[in-house]
Amino acid sequence: MKNRIKELRAKHNLTQNDLAEKVGVRRETIVFLEKGKYNPSLELAFRIAKEFKAGLEEVFVWKK
Repeated sequence: MKNRIKELRAKHNLTQNDLAEKVGVRRETIVFLEKGKYNPSLELAFRIAKEFKAGLEEVFVWKK
């Protein structure tokens, strides 16, 4: 799964640590998400999208 987390973090002036704290995970989780090495739970995906005030499909891109 691809995502736009890094791009959206920059747009919102958030560090990886800032985003991690806001959505209740460790910074390393954000690192793995940005690298595409971890697929978030649906709950985490919604928390991240909510933090960016965006829809899931604006943050995450599911590949076929």
